[in-house]
Amino acid sequence: MTAPTVLVLGANGRFGAAAVQAFAAAGWRVLAQARRTLTTPLPPGAVAIDTALADTEALARRAAGARVVVYAVNPVYTRWGAELLPLARQGMAVAERLGARFMLPGNVYNFGAGMPARLLEDTPQRPTTSKGRQRCQVEDELQARAAQGLASAVIRAGDFYGAGSGSWLDLAIVKDLRHGKLVYPGPLDVPHAWAYLPDLARAFVAVAARDDAPPFQRLHFAGHTLTGRELLAAIDAAAADLGLRPPAGFRHGGMPWGVIRAVGVVYPLWRELARMSYLWRVPHALDGAALRSTVGELPATPVSAALREALLALGFGPTRALQAGAH
Repeated sequence: MTAPTVLVLGANGRFGAAAVQAFAAAGWRVLAQARRTLTTPLPPGAVAIDTALADTEALARRAAGARVVVYAVNPVYTRWGAELLPLARQGMAVAERLGARFMLPGNVYNFGAGMPARLLEDTPQRPTTSKGRQRCQVEDELQARAAQGLASAVIRAGDFYGAGSGSWLDLAIVKDLRHGKLVYPGPLDVPHAWAYLPDLARAFVAVAARDDAPPFQRLHFAGHTLTGRELLAAIDAAAADLGLRPPAGFRHGGMPWGVIRAVGVVYPLWRELARMSYLWRVPHALDGAALRSTVGELPATPVSAALREALLALGFGPTRALQAGAH
């Protein structure tokens, strides 16, 4: 039998790269599209495509035969207002040309600061930020296009980590790990949703393999729900396993949100981060029962192992730790 084909849009990003690996490992033929030269080697069964997302016709021709389009494109955080929906529409146009199913990684922005502690697929979406409203616009358009023939699925997940850099984990929490300090952005007793990217990518593969999906589908990926205290303890254990834990343990710090808000007046990225800071104060978890009902029980990497692999992917490891300690 011929292997099914998937087109991954934005294969250079963390989720895109994880999706390429997961689909290839599951035996799919993978077309990895990226605006720039791919930064990581492709696995067997994957082919690079450098056609621009905006060139719908040419990209669809190069991806002929793809039955699934995984949309892993994520514009710069400060340009969401101008780019999020237009880029998503380009991805939808490619999927429509191919007659393929469009798959989108969603997030919890849609629910807003008043979200309940447990998020289900039918939990009302009441965004309280511009980014939340923009995410809702993308999902609303997918739902509307289902009536016109575009099949799609949104798999919602918590904060990404693993499979490289660019997440809260490396940009803040373990940024000063080598200096003996961990930083947590919120209260230590509030549950927060996390998604280990290799696990999330495997969930995409499982959903993509189904032939009985409805025209539009929302599913929640449970991932790991951890309080700040639980996350820091797990990082401590992973660091100890890698020989990176200081003899006296890690010092703990918090995010200076007041300063970030003040500087955000002139620094757009900090302003955007401050607007989303409620995510660290409002407890939330994603209920994964519907996903399990759809594809069965999926393998889940234990938090300890996931964090160890995440630290290794960030360049932390015994050899480097020994080298750093020698100076």
